[in-house]
Amino acid sequence: MLEPRFDPKAIEGRIYAQWEASGAFRAGRRPGGETFCIMIPPPNITGRLHIGHALNNTLQDILVRFERMRGKDVLWQVGTDHAGIATQLIVERQLAERQQSRVQMGREKFLEAVWKWKDESGGAIISQLRRLGASADWTRERFTMDEGLSRAVLRVFVELYNQGLIYKDKRLVNWDPRLQTAVSDLEVENIEVKGHLWYLKYPVEGEMGRFITVATTRPETMLGDTAIAVHPDDPRYKDLIGRNAIVPLANRHIPIIADEHSDPEKGTGAVKITPGHDFNDFEVGRRHNLPLINILNKDGTLNDSVPQAYRGLSTTEARRTILADLEAVDLVGWTEPVNLVEKVDAITHAVPHDEKTKTVVLEPLMTEQWYCNVKPLADRAIEAVERGRTKFVPEQWTNTYYNWMRNIHPWCISRQLWWGHQIPAWYDADGKIYVAMSEEEAQARAPGKKLTRDPDVLDTWFSSALWPFSTLGWPDETPELRRYYPTSVLSTAFDIIFFWVARMMMMGLHFMEDVPFHTVFIHTRVLDEKGTKMSKTKGNVVDPIDIVDEYGADALRFTLSLAAGTGRDMRIGPSRVEPNRNFATKLWNATRFCEMNGCVTQPGFDPAKVTLAANQWIVAETAQAASDVTAQIANLRFNEASATVYHFVYDVFCDWYLEICKPVFNGADEAAKAETRATAAWARDQLLKLLHPFMPFITEELWARTAEGTTPRASLLIEAAWPDFSTLPKFEDARRDLQWVIDLVSGVRSARAEMNVPPASYIPLMLPHADPEIMSRLDRHRDTIRTLARLSSAEYSDVILRNSAQFVLDRQIVALPLAGIIDFAKERARLEKELKKATDEIARFDAKLNNEQFVAKAPEDVLAEQRDKRAEAIATAARLKEAVARLAD
Repeated sequence: MLEPRFDPKAIEGRIYAQWEASGAFRAGRRPGGETFCIMIPPPNITGRLHIGHALNNTLQDILVRFERMRGKDVLWQVGTDHAGIATQLIVERQLAERQQSRVQMGREKFLEAVWKWKDESGGAIISQLRRLGASADWTRERFTMDEGLSRAVLRVFVELYNQGLIYKDKRLVNWDPRLQTAVSDLEVENIEVKGHLWYLKYPVEGEMGRFITVATTRPETMLGDTAIAVHPDDPRYKDLIGRNAIVPLANRHIPIIADEHSDPEKGTGAVKITPGHDFNDFEVGRRHNLPLINILNKDGTLNDSVPQAYRGLSTTEARRTILADLEAVDLVGWTEPVNLVEKVDAITHAVPHDEKTKTVVLEPLMTEQWYCNVKPLADRAIEAVERGRTKFVPEQWTNTYYNWMRNIHPWCISRQLWWGHQIPAWYDADGKIYVAMSEEEAQARAPGKKLTRDPDVLDTWFSSALWPFSTLGWPDETPELRRYYPTSVLSTAFDIIFFWVARMMMMGLHFMEDVPFHTVFIHTRVLDEKGTKMSKTKGNVVDPIDIVDEYGADALRFTLSLAAGTGRDMRIGPSRVEPNRNFATKLWNATRFCEMNGCVTQPGFDPAKVTLAANQWIVAETAQAASDVTAQIANLRFNEASATVYHFVYDVFCDWYLEICKPVFNGADEAAKAETRATAAWARDQLLKLLHPFMPFITEELWARTAEGTTPRASLLIEAAWPDFSTLPKFEDARRDLQWVIDLVSGVRSARAEMNVPPASYIPLMLPHADPEIMSRLDRHRDTIRTLARLSSAEYSDVILRNSAQFVLDRQIVALPLAGIIDFAKERARLEKELKKATDEIARFDAKLNNEQFVAKAPEDVLAEQRDKRAEAIATAARLKEAVARLAD
């Protein structure tokens, strides 16, 4: 017998161990079956499971459980990413706590320390994915720096280099002064901070007393200025174009140039041009053949290109010193020092930070790096999507993909780190480069020469780009590679479409001559339950493991899948998970009810042969639910599939069918009782299957427990066959009859509630002037209707009694004579008072939403909340109007 209360903690660990022991997660167990393969976006070994991981892996697990039950050979390829910057930071912090540094240790010892940390502490997120119920093939778990994947990385680098697509170049890069490494443009996070805009006056050469003023947020970079640009059509500066200005403090003469980069509407209309520390300025400098001055060392201090007084200062110290000096500058011909700071504005502006370290990124720094010319690869990847070989769901993300790919730049693939795939390039004393798979191969091409390996490592995303084929054994021709590539679906977040999706497309097409996946599903963003983006500083981060501990994994999974629509961000928090814990409890109690009433799975039961209308109805409803859920999951409409199975379990099976069954179970008709018990057990088994991909733990437990003492199950639920009832009868007559019963009972219950009829009171029901079909339905289902609607009688008649509440069902008037049960005048007054309250509430919402100032200032989530509340008030008012109308004399 099932326990009275469902306790997720009591079953989750045990159930997961059963799944693993059974081998159900493993690929290759159905060698003749159609394949279905998903590549997990490899989480960082430094990471802990956050709510975005929980969402994405829940959706992936729904798919793999669904396809496994459909008989496919499923591979959910799992693994972790070495996370170059993040991992190196963690280990460096640990060393600092012991007063050590990686420089002191040396590269070899430092890497030993990182591997030791990885073996002891890395990959905690994998155990957390197990807590969530992820049914991945853990026997095939890979790591981006394991031996096989490392060999794939070397092979790709060498081949792309030999094809002329990888090369070294000196270009501007975003530079992290803390780690002293290049950072990808895509890994720069612009964070809004409070700052200042300084208006600095540059003396005009040859015209004492005349200045040209520029506005800047980085005064220290003026020491690297090589021009001032004005718009060619700006009348204020026409006479200055072609002349020179003087850089204060550096006393360098720089040209005043005409360039459309300068916007006359912004600032003063004149902009300082610093080609060595700004991407836009670099382009201006290239157009005008300007010199490039680098004023920064790699640690972020000012170098020897600046006046002596500022050398060695940090940018913050230099800014403070320079601004103080600008307030009293000695200029030729002036008898007193001149203040060259015209004014200062307090502003809020976006400052680029390293996404990983949150370090302020310097103005771009000119360094030599390794690059990959991805333009030829991108062209093929664009064409593949244009031809439909890979599609995005929702389709709108296709344009985002195109936009990034059609504006692609060379990919800076080198990082000045120690943890990662070291670049397979060696240099001789003359600087000649030897790119090879190994040092031995490089040395064989440089006999007698001493070679030194490039110390840089590859961007983490370089190895991730190979994930769909490197994890399957490439560059070897493995059976797994032949069987599972290309993969089926990729599920991921929108923010890594370029980081990862596009690069996998490019590498897959280049090295495998095929797309890496046929479908890319882009899931929504997860916000807190108030609709706010989660962040540690706001203290609103939802930890999925805390949710699992409190409510169970099934409740969290179902909440995420219900909210995973393709059109809007989802909101998640305890208040949204709790109802789905209650849903699990509802399922548990319903199964217990079936158990207490002798509902046992009957071998050989044929749902096509049931005879009672209620049983025919639940068979047809089960078949319809199975058809709908199948189509919805297959089309990646997770929220719709979740809503369908929820409605079927909660409303159809629990609230209606089991209630309809009660009089049968308590009756004397043994044949009806036996058929209903068998049908209820069959429907219960099918709903457990339909619900399993979403709520695997409770369904697996109930699958086993409901077979105790009876015929053993043929398999665990995870490997049971997915329901397919396409050949079952439709039972249309039964469906029409039972839907009419449900609508009638619902109408009576609604009227009872609105009229304040005491719950314990049994009331009469009249169907005046009913046609023969309605009369026949009433006769067939009278006992069910009376029981469910708490009626003293249910009859058809030729008259409508006075003091009856009324409603219309399919053109049939339904009358509930309530004389002596309620005070009609008092009820009318109460309902009219509530109606006025709802109408006033609508007016208040209208006043707010029609207020242009309120609409302009209010955040979008506040406006959405106001609109939702207004819609609720309108629905309430409509319901109350209907209730007043029902109080007919």
